[in-house]
Amino acid sequence: MKRKIRVIVADDHDCVRVGVQRLLRAAPHIEVVGEAADTYGLAELLDARACDVVVSDVSMPGIDGGSNAVSFLRRLLRGRPHPCVVVLTMICHAHMLSGLLHIGVGAIVDKRDVAGALIEAIEASVAGRVFLSEQARVAMETSNTPVQLGAGVLSAREWEVFQLYVQGHAVHEIATRLQRSGKTISTQKRSAMRKLGLETESDLIDYARQIGLT
Repeated sequence: MKRKIRVIVADDHDCVRVGVQRLLRAAPHIEVVGEAADTYGLAELLDARACDVVVSDVSMPGIDGGSNAVSFLRRLLRGRPHPCVVVLTMICHAHMLSGLLHIGVGAIVDKRDVAGALIEAIEASVAGRVFLSEQARVAMETSNTPVQLGAGVLSAREWEVFQLYVQGHAVHEIATRLQRSGKTISTQKRSAMRKLGLETESDLIDYARQIGLT
């Protein structure tokens, strides 16, 4: 008998974790070996339990602060060996989705597609295939901006500036708080927007709302 696919589920919403686990436990070839509500809990589980796939949200608090698990997932995917990562998200921004694929995420499932796509996504990631659920694929295909490798993957400093800016802090306030020059903060803000394909302040606020920052 083939060994079951061992899965850890990570999401900061209890209802999502419950629903995902119920769905996965109905699949005879999948075993849920743990759940986490933030990246602290996820890190502890990964140290304590062997798993093949991490199913994780990206708008989740924890080790890196804020509500962004991307930095943690990026470090996880740099390790050797590492589990496959299937991202659950409501983000429909093509640059962000492309950035997740670039750092090694094997599958992206829009939360609206979970019931019909999650098990297939897990199977595809274990088999080494890239998988996009229907809503994620539509978001990528209908983007008017060419998707670049590395798009959507912000440096730690860019992410720090981005978070403070969308929370309502002016550039000069961020500069004072982080002990950097105003010019440096402006450059990091523009770089973050460029990587994410955001052209206007309205785009920036809409994107921040998508990932749960506002």
